[in-house]
Formats: sequence, structure tokens, C-alpha cells
Amino acid sequence: MNKKEFAKSRDAVEEALGKEGLSRRDALKLMGVGGAAAMMGATPASAEEEGAPSSDAKAGIVVVGGGTGGVLIAARLRKAAPNAEITVIAPNDIHLYQPGQVFMAAGLYTEDEIRKPNSDLMPDGVKWIKDEVKVFDPDSNLVETAKNGKVKYDFLVVATGLQYDYEGIEGMRPELVGRDGISSVYLNDPLKGTARGGTATWEWFRQLRAAAEKASESAPITAIYTQPDTPIKCGGAPQKILYLSDDFLRGNGPTGGLDVHKNVKALFCKKGDKLFGLPEYNKTLVDEVTPMYGNITDKWNHVLRKIDPEKRIATFEHTYQIKGEYDPDLEEYDMITKRETVEIGYDFIHIVPPMKAVDAVADSPLGWPKGTAKGWLACDRYTLQHMKYKNVFGIGDILGIPLGKTGGSARHHGPVVQENLIAAMEGKDLPAKFDGYTVCPLKTQYGKIMLAEFNYDGPAPSFPLDPAKPRWIWWAFDLYMLKPMYWNLMMRGLM
Repeated sequence: MNKKEFAKSRDAVEEALGKEGLSRRDALKLMGVGGAAAMMGATPASAEEEGAPSSDAKAGIVVVGGGTGGVLIAARLRKAAPNAEITVIAPNDIHLYQPGQVFMAAGLYTEDEIRKPNSDLMPDGVKWIKDEVKVFDPDSNLVETAKNGKVKYDFLVVATGLQYDYEGIEGMRPELVGRDGISSVYLNDPLKGTARGGTATWEWFRQLRAAAEKASESAPITAIYTQPDTPIKCGGAPQKILYLSDDFLRGNGPTGGLDVHKNVKALFCKKGDKLFGLPEYNKTLVDEVTPMYGNITDKWNHVLRKIDPEKRIATFEHTYQIKGEYDPDLEEYDMITKRETVEIGYDFIHIVPPMKAVDAVADSPLGWPKGTAKGWLACDRYTLQHMKYKNVFGIGDILGIPLGKTGGSARHHGPVVQENLIAAMEGKDLPAKFDGYTVCPLKTQYGKIMLAEFNYDGPAPSFPLDPAKPRWIWWAFDLYMLKPMYWNLMMRGLM
């Protein structure tokens, strides 16, 4: 599928919907606000939330963060609490539509197409302090900024996002992206308004293809794709790059060309022994997607710990289990976990960095003190209210909850935080519950997406279609419709 074929008309999208077995009425419904809103994590009816709770109470509300969660919740609270004094503290002049970085990597978006001035998105009537919070002091109901001193609040919404820890891999640093066969689609700098990871990865795609054209099936080059053992933003992104780059080698995508994908030995290295945590989605990836390429090898429980860019050697920690002593009472063997260091040479490597909570949250009383969630915002997984400080709420990637580090999740966090914060202002019980909704539009090839929707209870499809089947229609929605809806509806607090 080349670039011209992507430029399908609205009639073609409608026809594609019809081929998915939907009636014309349902197809038209999906093509409106409903379908795209659902891919952002909304139900069709929630695009205009009539009757949403509001309060005339006066209060000082501080929102820390100017990304998806911060702008979204500021817009919703401005409508819901007209008498509140709402302040957003965020240093970034530029707002990036971060899901677009994968389409940048695939050669279908440019950097300019995923950028907007944050001033265009900030709600009217909201005070914006262009600064960074360095200290959270919830015992005193204040935050301390880098340049503007202390800011008091009655209620606080933490929307800082997370931070990439490239240096958590020995020998790795952000400056290496785009050099020596190294790329990372995640890399961006909202302060500078750049999404260098998307640009660098598109160039990486083309360099990989050029090298594959000179290689052979009997003497292939090696491309490694990594996924860390920490929580990450958009958990499907590592596989999106794996499948899209391999499909690009097959001659698909905007430039076309001969099929040279068998001239590349692709290694996908991650913690665990599954491609997807839910069996329904994992089965599709194992039975249909990976075999379609044929040159992909999954290296289970291989986590990148060190890289030597000059020698192009990646060092992994490999964990595995062996049988210990036999327990006659349980009639089974004790299993002993072993660790070893494995070095793998590469020609190209796509690195997904470890990710962690921003330091100001992790170093404050707001972060979880221990365990796997250490440092992440310690909120109740349902109400999104802080476990200790009841006037503090969280939204977006910073949350230390089991699921929810996607834009679609932040869309679902918004109404929950809005409703519960309004209830807290009124001295009422918190009525809204976050169900763990997460959506991963997993790009399995150019032109097809498996729309993996799930929550705390398991798969949670929004439509009467098999959610485990990759479809053209989800690709069309993701590529053409979601970005304008993100800018014009989601960031305006309208969905």
C-alpha cells in the first residue's frame, strides 16, 4: 500500500466499514464523532457530556503539567467549576501529539503535523505559569517552581507525565539516537517543540532498507527491537515499530520497493514470554502477525542493560528458570530463577528506554514509597484520588496504577477526575470510578490495526467487531481522524 492509496476519500472509508459487516447506519455513526472518540477512549455518547457535575464553589485549583492530561483536565474543570481559580503550571510552549510519532516513523506524518502552540490549547480563564515544579509539598498545600516561587492550592491535579531514562541503559544517551544504527521513536523534547524520535526512526527505516537491499537471505543483517522491564507509555509502540519497519522491508509503505525483509534477522527482546498480556490479542500476534513476516524471533526475558555503539554490541540480562529439588509432598520441582548476561551484535537497533516517574513526584510524599510502583503517583486505581492527600488527584502517565499509560486512558481519566474533584469541593463522596480502560491501536502492518481495548477486567471492545482482528478501518481512523479530534475535541474538554 503506497502513499496515494492512503489518500482515500470519505466514501472509501464508508465502503471499508461496510465490508466489516456493519450496516450503513452503523458505518456512518462510526465515521462521526463516535468512532474516533472511542479510539481516543470515549464512548460515542460521551462526546458532549450533558449533565456533567459542576460546582459554583470557589477554590484554587492547580494543575501541574501541560501535556495531554494537564490541558484536558484544565479545560474540563474550567467548564465544571466556573468560580474556581484554575492555574496550570507547565514550561512547554509547544504541545506534541505524541501518538503521531509512530506515523512519523512510518513516513506518513511530518514533525510540523504533530505540533501546536500550547497557547492555542490553554482554556480561556485559566492562568498559565510557564515554569516547572521542582518541589511538591502536599502537607503545606503548595508547590515550589523553578522561577516563580511557591504556589498555594486548595486542590491539586498532578499531570506531569513520565520521563525517559535513556541513561538507565549503560552506554546509552539521547544524543545517540540517529547515529550508529540506533533509533528510538519515543524521543522528544516538548520544551523545544521537537519530536526527534519520529524523524530519526523514519530515517532509520530507510537506512535499514538500504542495508537490506545489499544483504541476502543467506547472509542477513541483524536488527534488534527492545522493550524495557519498566512501565512504558503506549505499551504497544515497541511492536508497532517492529511490524511497520518489517512491512516497509516487504515493499509496503510510502516508498514501495522490492521485498527484502528476509535479508534482515529481526530480534524482539523483552521481559516476559508473551507479546500481549491478554490471551485474545496475544493469539492474533502469535498465530497471524509474526508468522506473516517469518523473519522475527522473540527473545523472551531479554532486557537491554548495556550498549556499545562503536562495536554495535547490545548486552542483555536474560532470566530463565531451572528445576531445583523435587518436593514429594507437592509432587513438583522447586523452580530456581537464574540470570545471565548475553551479548548480541547488531547492525540496527531500535531502543525503547526505561521509563520512570518525574523526579519531583518520586522525591515527594506523593509517590508510592516502595514496590514496583515506587515513585509513581500514589492514587487509588478507581477514584484517581491520592491515597493520603484527599485534595490531590492524578491524571495521565504519572499515575501509579496497573493500567492506563495511553492517550485513550487519559481521555477516560478526565471525566473521573472532573467528577470526583467537583464532589470533593462540595464535601461529597466520590462517585466516579476509572475502570482501567486502555486502548492500544497496534499497527500490525501498513494499512491494518488491531484495536486492542481492555480494562481491569479484560477485553473491553467498543464496537460489534472482533477486537483481535487487524482491520483497515482502524488504520483509517487512526491516520486521518484521531489527530484533528485530539486537537479540536479532546484538548477542548469536549470528549
